[in-house]
Amino acid sequence: CAIADFDHNGKLTIWTQTQYPYNYKMDLAPALGIGPGDIRVIQPPVGGAFGSKLDVYPYEPIAALLAKKTGRPVKVLYTREEEFRASPTRQAAIIHMRTGCTRDGTLTFRSADALLDNGAYTSWGPTIPVIMMRTTSGHYRVPVVDFKAQAIYTNNPYAGSFRGYGNVQTTWATAQQMDMLADLVDMDPLEFHLKNAQKSGEVTPQKSFLRESAFAECLQTAAQASDYSRKRREYAAQRDQPGRYKKGIGLASSIHNAGGAKIHKSDGIGTILKVDDYARVTVITGASEIGQGIDAVITLIVAEELGVPLEHVTIINNDSDVAPWDVGVHASRTTFIAGNGTRRAARKAKAQILDAASRMLEEPVEGLELRDGSVVRERDGAALIKLDRLLRQMHFQAEPELVMVTDYYEPKSEPEGAKHVSDHSAAYSHAVHVAEITVDTLTGEIKVDRITVAQDVGRVINRMGLEGQIEGGLAIGLGYALSEDMRIEGGHLRNACFRDYKLITAPEMPPVEMHLIESDCAEGPYGAKGISELPTIVIAPAVANALYNATGVRIFDPPMSPEKVARALHDRRTQAARDEAVAPLEGVTA
Repeated sequence: CAIADFDHNGKLTIWTQTQYPYNYKMDLAPALGIGPGDIRVIQPPVGGAFGSKLDVYPYEPIAALLAKKTGRPVKVLYTREEEFRASPTRQAAIIHMRTGCTRDGTLTFRSADALLDNGAYTSWGPTIPVIMMRTTSGHYRVPVVDFKAQAIYTNNPYAGSFRGYGNVQTTWATAQQMDMLADLVDMDPLEFHLKNAQKSGEVTPQKSFLRESAFAECLQTAAQASDYSRKRREYAAQRDQPGRYKKGIGLASSIHNAGGAKIHKSDGIGTILKVDDYARVTVITGASEIGQGIDAVITLIVAEELGVPLEHVTIINNDSDVAPWDVGVHASRTTFIAGNGTRRAARKAKAQILDAASRMLEEPVEGLELRDGSVVRERDGAALIKLDRLLRQMHFQAEPELVMVTDYYEPKSEPEGAKHVSDHSAAYSHAVHVAEITVDTLTGEIKVDRITVAQDVGRVINRMGLEGQIEGGLAIGLGYALSEDMRIEGGHLRNACFRDYKLITAPEMPPVEMHLIESDCAEGPYGAKGISELPTIVIAPAVANALYNATGVRIFDPPMSPEKVARALHDRRTQAARDEAVAPLEGVTA
């Protein structure tokens, strides 16, 4: 939905649910024949975006052109069916992958050749191989990597940005191949994973620098919490025994950027912070709130640094004419980038306040702290002056002083190099999922009984928000694994509604046991990393590996629907019967 309105000076104000308001102006302007500076973007509350709102939708310039023509505000709203047919989707991919290792399980190479469905129009589709390449070269310690990709035009809905951004498709392949390789060299998968897991300080073939790698700890934690190795042996032994229902357990992992990704010239953010005479703090930030919880993170950081109650912090971040620039919400960057920007701005304000307090109270500045709305002496905790009183004294002194600071934070990352070799994120993270399932071998239905998650989060800032992001990411990933399927026939989408397009809903979510591994990221705010994409990336191949453990069947074309599973089980039984019939004839001569 969008609402467009032009003022008498020809400036456009557009209310839209974009997740990149500042670059959005540059993308929209050419379609309207005006400059980006003549566009004001206001973001209403957004319940979720997941990458889909990194595009200019067709209805947005249409609304603006109609508003210009009529001289009246114009609102354009997609129906659900229109949203299905005319908005971007996750890019379908056919991946041919080969991975090699020595007899002792040491990985030697990985090659991938990907064919991607760009759809009928170009959005983010051609850039998605950039991230697929990072996973191919960075998922485990792989010394030699070859990667090729083609994005082709088709008659299908166009491919755009979506949570996991190419890593979902690539990890679907890499994580299953790791399980298959472990079987081929007769190693326990956990042992195989640990042997090839990167450690802190390692550099991938594309030069991603893993400053803090908690990969091994994630593997060990998830495996121990779920009793993975014992259950895997037990369920495999029961595979061919009588019984309709089979249990399975599967482990998968992946790597993803956790400190943004420099796909634009800048991956930075601007922050303005002011403290008024009554110790109320206003933060004007470019960080967009799209349901991911950045407002809560910013509030917590400001309250921590300035020693004020949470309710005394106000955030303004929904108006491009007011807030400073930010590249947008994507690449698991917002807590990391906006959190750092907020903390830096708050510390500038804090330094200014404590410097004034030191002069007025004749106390050494290094011995002062802000706590519970007061300036306190650190050595004994004594409250020396209320913060609001100090601020008014600063304001009304002979040389008035107001607390207003600005900051622009640019992460320590590099733009994608000409040969795709660069440290493109300021941090990287790993996650490991263990899925426990029950398979109905008659109907092919997979029921996920339990999920164990171990994820490197750097440092927990907002536990409730972090857990919510993991749970939401798991729901999307389970949909990819089990049910979500756009049925396109002759270029026409046949299931453009939620009656026929099956999402995973709350009653279908299994119990989730979370283990948040704190690696204390040197570059992150208080050590935090971005976390929201890995939960979607990892769970699907964990379920696929569990299906194999339960039944001996592998399905490489998601979703693993009951029909596909039932057919695969039928084929396996048929082949087993044929093999059994042929076996007695071996060695018989005419």
